[in-house]
Amino acid sequence: MEDVRFRALLSRAAWDALPADIQRRFSKRAADERATLYIGVITDMRRNRAGRWLARALKLVGAPLPLADDCGVPSVVTVTEDFASGGQIWSRLYSNRHGFPQVIHSSKRFSGPTGLEEHLGHGLSMALSIRAEPDALVFESAGYRLRIGRLSLSLPRWMSPGAVTVVHRDKGAGAFEFSLRLVSPIFGEMIYQSGLFREDAR
Repeated sequence: MEDVRFRALLSRAAWDALPADIQRRFSKRAADERATLYIGVITDMRRNRAGRWLARALKLVGAPLPLADDCGVPSVVTVTEDFASGGQIWSRLYSNRHGFPQVIHSSKRFSGPTGLEEHLGHGLSMALSIRAEPDALVFESAGYRLRIGRLSLSLPRWMSPGAVTVVHRDKGAGAFEFSLRLVSPIFGEMIYQSGLFREDAR
């Protein structure tokens, strides 16, 4: 059974214009006892001083940002069903040349003001807008919220970590590039990471 929830966030024309491999990846339904596995390598990683400080500070909420600057290291991404919300759990493993790998977990939920949210743990979530380019799906942050018990607070812009842009770009022959960019109006580009992946079909 296809998962049409990502497709529903775009116009039909925008979805139909995407490469077939992107359509297929974002139409796969996470099913019980099954996981989708993507294997790859980190090709670019940079952080300025503010980015390093922010990544360390966010260890308090589960370390959702890269903590190392290693390139040319293996990375593995798994997508499974989020049984609690009906969304998807994305787990990203990044090898580290100086110790254990870092694993970042988040839950994509089809809810909120834009129809898509990324829940990072410890009550922190980010609304995402989605748009299509000729060879890519682009996800952009559209506000942050912090839930404390039953209280849900919208973070003012001055408290937000910055604007996040995530791009899933088709590279042909079954491969895709994942990139993440975090930009602050004060500190500029704080974090940029990209990697080249392909699905493990075993």
